This record gives sequence, C-alpha cells and structure tokens, in this order.
Amino acid sequence: MARKLALRDALREAMIEEMRRDETVFLMGEEVAQYNGAYKVSKGMLDEFGPERVIDTPIAELGFAGIGVGAAMNGLKPIVEFMTWNFAVLAFDQIINNAAKTLSQSAGQYSCPIVFRGPSGSAGQLAQQHSQTFESWMANTPGLKVISCTDPADAKGLLKSAIRDPDPVCVMESELLYGYEGEVPEGEYLVEIGKAAVRRKGTDVTLVSYNKMMLPVMEAANILEGEGISAEVIDLRTIRPLDRKTIIESVKKTNRCVVIDESWPFAGISSEIAYEIQKSAFDYLDAPVIRVNSADVNLGYAANFVEEFLPNAEKIVRAVKQVTYARR
Repeated sequence: MARKLALRDALREAMIEEMRRDETVFLMGEEVAQYNGAYKVSKGMLDEFGPERVIDTPIAELGFAGIGVGAAMNGLKPIVEFMTWNFAVLAFDQIINNAAKTLSQSAGQYSCPIVFRGPSGSAGQLAQQHSQTFESWMANTPGLKVISCTDPADAKGLLKSAIRDPDPVCVMESELLYGYEGEVPEGEYLVEIGKAAVRRKGTDVTLVSYNKMMLPVMEAANILEGEGISAEVIDLRTIRPLDRKTIIESVKKTNRCVVIDESWPFAGISSEIAYEIQKSAFDYLDAPVIRVNSADVNLGYAANFVEEFLPNAEKIVRAVKQVTYARR
C-alpha cells in the first residue's frame, strides 16, 4: 500500500523510523527541535525523542558539524541538518578534511557513519549567496557519498539507507519542493544508494538529470512527445556513486543524450556524465552530448534573472531538437 506524502514528511518519517530502530541515531542542527525545523522536516520529533536526541545548535556550522564527526567516530550515528548547504561552506573542513578522510587516515580502524543533509540549489529569490548547487562540490571528494533527489518515496528510502551506511553521506534536498507530494509505500523499505531510476522509457534521446530539475525535464518530455520525439528520462538520485551503467545502456539505445544540471557548467556533474558517455558509448552516438546548465554567473535577486539563469523546459526542448537534428 502507498499513500501520498510531501517530501518533508517522507524525510521526517525516515528519520523517525531509524531513530526508533537504533538508539545511537540522533538529529542536530539549527532550529530542528523547539521550532520543529526551519522547513518543518523535524516537526514533532523533539516531543518523541527528547532534547538529547533532537538537539538545537547555535548558528555555528563548523562547530556542530565537528561535534557530529566526533560523535560518529565514537559509535553514534548523527544526522546533521544544515539550514541550507550554502551555510555548510563554513563546515567544509569537518566534512571534507575529517569525515571524508576518517576511514583512510585511520587505515580502516575508524569509520564515520554520519549524514549531512539540507537543501541545495536555488530557492526562489534568495540571490547569489543562498542559491548555489553543491552536488558537484561534495561529489569531488573521495570518501563521501552524495544523494540528491526530490521524489518522496526515494527520499525516504535513500535517507534510511544513508543513516545505516558506515560512510559519511551528503543528502541534498530542495527547499522549493519540501511540499512536493508523491506516493510513498507504507512499512519498511530501503532504496539502494548508487542506483538511478528510469522515470520514462523512450527511443529517440536520453535526458539525464536529478533533484528539482526533474520537473522541467518531465515537462519537456511531455512537450517532445507531442512533437513526435520519444525521450527516455533518467533520474540519477545518487551522484556519488554514479550509476554509469544505466546511463550508458540508455544512450546505446537512443544514440543521443542531453544532460540537465542546475549547477554551473564548468566542472559540474553534467561534465562528468558527458565524459562517461564519450568514453563508454562514443560509437553509439549520432550527435554530440549537449548540456543544459544554469548560467555561468552568480545568480541575481530579481525574478527575471532567476528565470533566465535556471534550466527550464523550453531550453531542454531546444537542446533535444539540436541533438535530434529536428527543425528548430
């Protein structure tokens, strides 16, 4: 049986189930307790688990991320919530220099089972310091796993897998889509880390994306269908490890690919995917891989700047017509 849940509720359900299952799991971050979370993801959790397991922190990301890393090295399983990954820049020393390197620096003697989670990417008119997309930043670091999805069922199953994982996991959410609803199965289930989902079957072009860009991608696929172009849509769900096999198998079938990525174009996730396709499926390509990214500038505040900056269905359709050599 399945029921409809908002993304925030699916994430909360995942944390509650894992905290009931394992008393070493706890949540910490700014406003997660008495305020029920900045986005109400942790609503009601303080009442059930108390202040020792749902912990309000000062506005000090470096400090509470460090406490989380130390707790993980000593046998606990922290979930560290950042109000936004833009604020997590202050904690990069703890995430990249400590959590990601604990296992290798200790020659396998210590692991660091910690989850860092919060919203990444643009969120309305929040301007350049609060609108950055961090998947490629984190995925560039060996020792970190990176999850980025907005489907509520996936979010629940992947967060549960992340909490149980012995390695540090960065979970990227979307502030704009905390209210986005989808069907979520009842009962216990996990979603495998490192496995993409084919959201739509197609024959003419492969569209690859993740997180909230999946919405304009699906919109574009519907538009293309009306114009006689069949698009296969792949939702990465996990950035690191990357499910190369699913991408390559799709491209071998469709012979064309457009990668849609909210991050900046230089050295982003889309660049890595384009490289993997040319390495493993070059002989199957009937056109170059095209990327649709955000503009290579810092995002301004004005609404028209936001609209021009981000990928959208129109830009995706235009890119697909380019790789399919359709009339433009």
